[in-house]
Amino acid sequence: MSTTEIKTNLHKIVDRIEDERLLRVIYDFLEVREKSNEGQLWKTLTTEQQQEVLQAYEDSENDSNLIDDEDIWRKLK
Repeated sequence: MSTTEIKTNLHKIVDRIEDERLLRVIYDFLEVREKSNEGQLWKTLTTEQQQEVLQAYEDSENDSNLIDDEDIWRKLK
């Protein structure tokens, strides 16, 4: 997917979101990411925390470890 396609799809997704709280979270996340230097957060983590992040990423590669997004949304309501 090209950068333009990603931006277009992201805009479409955001336009469909009605939950102001979720929009605020997305906005805050993007704002922080835009202003931060790459790798800045990673450098603040301890070795143990970095290992936990890497393990979580590895675990997420196995579909059986994932939770359906609809289940998460139901729990948030």
